[in-house]
Amino acid sequence: MIKNKFTKLLMLWNDKHNKRQMPWKGEKDPYKIWLSEVILQQTRVEQGWGYYEKFIEKYPSVFHLAKAKDEEVFKLWEGLGYYNRCKNLLFTARFIVEKHNGIFPSTYEEIIALKGVGSYTASAIASFAFDLPYAVVDGNVFRVLSRFFAIKSAIDSKEGKQLFSSLAQEYIDKKQPGKYNQAIMDFGATICKPALPLCYSCLLHGVCEANQIGIVNYLPIKERVLSKKNRWFYYFVFRCKNQILIHKRMQNDIWQNLYEFYLLESDESLKWTDSFVHQWIYDQFGIKKKKNVEISKIFSQQLTHQIIKGQFIEVKLNKIPSVLKHHQWIEAKELKNFPFPKFINQYSVITANQ
Repeated sequence: MIKNKFTKLLMLWNDKHNKRQMPWKGEKDPYKIWLSEVILQQTRVEQGWGYYEKFIEKYPSVFHLAKAKDEEVFKLWEGLGYYNRCKNLLFTARFIVEKHNGIFPSTYEEIIALKGVGSYTASAIASFAFDLPYAVVDGNVFRVLSRFFAIKSAIDSKEGKQLFSSLAQEYIDKKQPGKYNQAIMDFGATICKPALPLCYSCLLHGVCEANQIGIVNYLPIKERVLSKKNRWFYYFVFRCKNQILIHKRMQNDIWQNLYEFYLLESDESLKWTDSFVHQWIYDQFGIKKKKNVEISKIFSQQLTHQIIKGQFIEVKLNKIPSVLKHHQWIEAKELKNFPFPKFINQYSVITANQ
């Protein structure tokens, strides 16, 4: 079965292709793992890397950190923000020294009881340091699982969180839980990326359900997407002969039940060039042949609580890629019969040459 291949293929990718380097990878000292996880809460890896190295150099053990002056530790933390993390860090270091003689707790129940430690951090420490079979569930894990299994449950809903936590636990490699947890996070960070996943070169793409039906860039689903103030929509207007791909917006979001072109939503602006478009199309669909590409100017629309910005990228294909055959393709002349949001209607493709 396809599902049975997930863990096997992920671990194979990790062994043969995972080149991601971080100073805490492979670490077995629970103190250092805990420190790295606390630093990485609300912090990008690139930013947290340097802080981690400075902390380890100045406080190589939990005893050193527990004895440090508050002002000294807060000064070293300066710039990371969310200072309550630093406060909890000091409290927990002193608790471990005073109550556990400096020996880090070794069971999941004891670890999650520590101040400032949630389920994700507890799972990371338990699996990395003590090889306990507790699956981590972060943004990378949500994304990988939702795409591989084509799950449309919202990752930020109560039901969705329960579903993904259960799924993550079901597929963890129980013999190598720490290695598996690091592998799925690395995979999400380097291959199954948010806006620009490397689907065609992905070792799992042949059995990834979202890839098979061409909905990778629509997953994962979030309920609270409406809270975003600025959103970037990049619409790919795929044309094949006289047909155009369209998609009906069904999720609980703006423009529900209206139609759109193939959407790539990004948290930040992307600088599209002809070569970038061709590379993206290759990474997504494996299309190598030269395609006619036209990139529009940046359009914007002010909604009540959001600003939508984006571009339209017209791509003329010689044939419809297999992963896009599941989408709706209509004759270009039929576009006027479908309801589109204002943001799309302002782009001349709707009325030009029809």
